[in-house]
Amino acid sequence: MKTEMRKTTSLLGIGMVALLGLTACGGSEEPAEETDQEMTEEEPMESEAPMDEESSESEEPMDEESMDESDPAASLVGASCEAYAEEVPEGEGSVGGMAEDPVATAASNNPMLTTLTAAVSGELNPDVDLVDTLNGGEFTVIAPTDDAFAEIPEEDLNAVVEDADMLTSVLTYHVIEGQMSPDEIAGEHETVNGATVTIEGEGEDLMFDDAGLVCGGVQTANATVYMVDAVLMPEAAEE
Repeated sequence: MKTEMRKTTSLLGIGMVALLGLTACGGSEEPAEETDQEMTEEEPMESEAPMDEESSESEEPMDEESMDESDPAASLVGASCEAYAEEVPEGEGSVGGMAEDPVATAASNNPMLTTLTAAVSGELNPDVDLVDTLNGGEFTVIAPTDDAFAEIPEEDLNAVVEDADMLTSVLTYHVIEGQMSPDEIAGEHETVNGATVTIEGEGEDLMFDDAGLVCGGVQTANATVYMVDAVLMPEAAEE
């Protein structure tokens, strides 16, 4: 009888161990389900990669535009711009070189603007020196080339040069406050002289009063320059 009871007790013990083992196994499956659920909740994070790709693609046009804006030759307009670039392909007087200096300094390095440079720097008349003024603000400068000055009869040019007030009036008539690009310069603009200059047309056909465009949109550190084929005369100077 005792033997049977021992056998029964042993069988019950084995059954309890087995039951506990099954319970333990069942408990270990629940964390696995939680892990699977956590992984499922984290899956949407993978969708961030396409957004990053779209962002990088959208930035590419901006980079190209920035490159165009940083190129000083990008805004040039005029039938003679190519000839200018060939005459001065590099150095301080080139398109790229002028962009590094303020306008009076930049003009002094341009071999096409030697007479204008002499006029604004006091070389032609020591009482007329506009270098600091031109280098100290933001301007649009209408710049007659050496060929333009050569068209003025020597007697008339000397008369202007010897009269400091008249020379200042003529020179400041070629300067407009603020920088204007080729696509916005057409119109009537008050000059530093106080008189109004009329600019008409577009592109290489731009006219500055009666002067034609040689090459415009030339950038300097503080100004936009339009080289022209004639010297502009305000009405006061013409009288």
